Amino acid sequence: MLNCLLTACDREEPRYVIGVSQCSDDEWRTQMNKEIRREALFYPGVEIRIRSARDDNRQQIADIESFIRQEVDLIVVAPNEADAITPVVEKAYDKGIPVVLVDRKIDSERYTAYIGADNYEMGRQIGTYIASRLRGEGNIVELTGLKGSTPARDRHHGLIDALSDFPDIHIVATADAGWLKQSAETAFDSILVKQPQINLVFAHNDPMASGACEAARGRGRDKDMLFVGVDALSGEGLGVESVADGTLDATFIYPTGGDRVVQVAMDILEKRSFPRETLLSTALVNRQNARIMQMQTLHISTLDAKIEKLNGQLDAFLSRYSAQRMFLYACIVIIALVGALLFFVVRAFWTKNRLNTELSRQKQQLEEQRDQLITLSRQLEDATHAKLSFFTNVSHDFRTPLTLIADPVDQLLQSHHLNEHERFLLNIVHKNVAVLLRLVNQILDFRKFEDGKLQLRLSQFDLHASLLEWADAFRTLSFRKHIHFQIDADADTDFTVTADAEKLERIVYNLLSNSFKFTPENGQISMHLSSCTKNGEPAVRLQVTDTGVGMPAEHVRHIFDSFYQIDVHHAGSGIGLALVKSFVEMHHGTISVDTTEGQGTCFTIEIPACQSGTLDPDTTRSAVLTNLKEGAVLAADQETLQAVAPESTPDDKETILVIDDNLDIRDYVRSVLQDEYNVIEAANGQEGLQQAMKYVPDAIICDVMMPVMDGMECCRRLKSEVQTSHIPVMMLTAYAVDEQKIKGYECGADSYISKPFSARLLTVRLRNLIENRRRLQSLFADISNVSLQKTPVAEVDKGFLEKLHRLIEERLSDPDLSVEELGEQIGLSRVQLYRKTKALCGYSPNELLRIARLKKAASLLASTEKTISEITYEVGFSSPSYFTKCYKEYFGENPTAVLKRKK
Repeated sequence: MLNCLLTACDREEPRYVIGVSQCSDDEWRTQMNKEIRREALFYPGVEIRIRSARDDNRQQIADIESFIRQEVDLIVVAPNEADAITPVVEKAYDKGIPVVLVDRKIDSERYTAYIGADNYEMGRQIGTYIASRLRGEGNIVELTGLKGSTPARDRHHGLIDALSDFPDIHIVATADAGWLKQSAETAFDSILVKQPQINLVFAHNDPMASGACEAARGRGRDKDMLFVGVDALSGEGLGVESVADGTLDATFIYPTGGDRVVQVAMDILEKRSFPRETLLSTALVNRQNARIMQMQTLHISTLDAKIEKLNGQLDAFLSRYSAQRMFLYACIVIIALVGALLFFVVRAFWTKNRLNTELSRQKQQLEEQRDQLITLSRQLEDATHAKLSFFTNVSHDFRTPLTLIADPVDQLLQSHHLNEHERFLLNIVHKNVAVLLRLVNQILDFRKFEDGKLQLRLSQFDLHASLLEWADAFRTLSFRKHIHFQIDADADTDFTVTADAEKLERIVYNLLSNSFKFTPENGQISMHLSSCTKNGEPAVRLQVTDTGVGMPAEHVRHIFDSFYQIDVHHAGSGIGLALVKSFVEMHHGTISVDTTEGQGTCFTIEIPACQSGTLDPDTTRSAVLTNLKEGAVLAADQETLQAVAPESTPDDKETILVIDDNLDIRDYVRSVLQDEYNVIEAANGQEGLQQAMKYVPDAIICDVMMPVMDGMECCRRLKSEVQTSHIPVMMLTAYAVDEQKIKGYECGADSYISKPFSARLLTVRLRNLIENRRRLQSLFADISNVSLQKTPVAEVDKGFLEKLHRLIEERLSDPDLSVEELGEQIGLSRVQLYRKTKALCGYSPNELLRIARLKKAASLLASTEKTISEITYEVGFSSPSYFTKCYKEYFGENPTAVLKRKK
């Protein structure tokens, strides 16, 4: 494996990749390809990729496109037809890839080099030979190559120009045979039918000449005419062999030049000088020199075979050398690894001895620490028990004052002498006393369960009918919050159970209270009752499903833990679900939850239908249960996920945005502020941020703990947005610890008020925040003179003012500058820009622009000799009369008076 890895690492990527696109794959091009590959052996690191188009223009275009995508270093092209191949060759050339044309040219000069014979000169030489052979008179037939190829075109023109000096030699027929033997045979056979007298046939390559000869032989006329071809390749059935056996009268050498192609390509790639046109020589081959050509070719072939054999042996030697070198490297690596392994073994032995001594000492220390922890654990358990006992006793003590508060409040609410505001305040007190009583009762019940003092009071009842009765308490709440609330059960099923009705009722209250608390308007809440089997015994299954906010997956397994809260976004005591689980376990049942954040939650309870034990004859409803029901409904109603649509607000009052998920808090703050301010509301940080962006209020009162987005994140986002960064934010919190206040101030809060708070403190602090903002308005009234670096204002507001000042200065002389255009440049709508500038500077954008123009005009009046009309248009006013009117309103005098005083 190591050997393979080292061998793989030893391979080198080729330095250069040369793509060769041949137009066909005949014997002549096969010989050229061999020469190209053989010559490439002399240049290490060169890879040759050859493709043949088989006389198909589309295939050759695809081949060249493929080379371009592969980003080869150079492309060699033998174009099939000039017109078709020219665009793709130009594309490669334009992309910086050198292009070497071989044998054939294109209809463009956008190539790097050309290598091949001078086909026009070859045509002239062939014409001269034909004239000499026919002694200046006779009929000839020309079989051309593909008409679109440059060799066929150039050879034909050379032939015509050479024969123009011999008027008695006539070309009686010309046919396009496409370089193919079979096409030439077919074309010439048709010519033989029409031409009785033919003295010589000139074919543009040897295969076409052989094809013409076979057609003439088929009609018995091969002895009446001579056949001349082009290529002079050696080998059985090829040009030189055909001349030697008398099939062809003569052929002309058309050199392949594969070795020269590689030499020129390497000169190009290695930045050496090279000729743009490399013309290869041609020569006549007839019966006098055909045998000599055969012997020379045979000798060359023998030498080529020896070279290839030597190259194969050299590759084998190099592979053997590489393998031996890799084996040596592997041995060295193995020896080094063995040495390192021995070193670590010895070191590990001494380390083990030292660690054993150290572990013995640490074991003794751990045993001592264990004894200390056991002692501390016992002390902590005793302290915790004492705290819980104290907390339970205090909770007992809470019930007496809460009862003394609740009953007088109920009596006051029955009075007919209360005004609307007093009744509103008493309703808030009544609702929150009920919620607090429910919380105290749940704490006491939970402590009883932990102490093992809570017992089941069994009775037999219809669970379905009871569910309908218990859930009826939430009907009014479902109508008010526009929530679709339904209860259903399996049909034709008897749901008579033996259980603790009071505890099941409290389970339903807790689950429904949670669902209503966290389900938005137009949501759905459903309870489904069905029968099932649990441990082989009849059981009932109750599912409470909602389309509320759900909860993150990582918190699901903890929600039944006592005093557990998901995060700061979800307020609550953490007792309700823990108590639900306790009641379910007392009934030997199970509870599970299936939830998806943002989609909803489903609680599933399964309990045996018949609990073991004696029935309790006393099943009267307790006052505590009444309080629990009322508290559950009120707790679900206090917190809401719906924003309150703001009413239309008059412009003569400041606007205050109150963000709190507790409806009673929002109502109370509204009652305190509504006489002096316009109040708009939002139920969580996300909706509050949207309301602030839309209405740009003068101040914001924001709670810390809210669902969806908490107050800290809301404040941070408000202070980072250019539309709202100037608005003072007052945070409300139930926590009085300094750490949370510090975190709030770091988020950009301007003031803090701890709950419970007095209405007087709230209004005074709010007024101070707004007055401080007005002082900044007076400071920013003239943004051209204020020093923003020394001003106690947020960086976002500094950036806004600097940008506004710069835009006004740059476009001061533009009479068409509008507020919409200013807002578009800054990134605000017209309304947002108006409210932002009004809040920061006390002026609207139009007023700021007009003041800047008037001050510029006053400066020009005092320092230049310009006329009033010139100054009017220079500072962007549309007319001198309007400028004079505005100037007098702002400065108290006409600009003409200024000019007179100046003179």
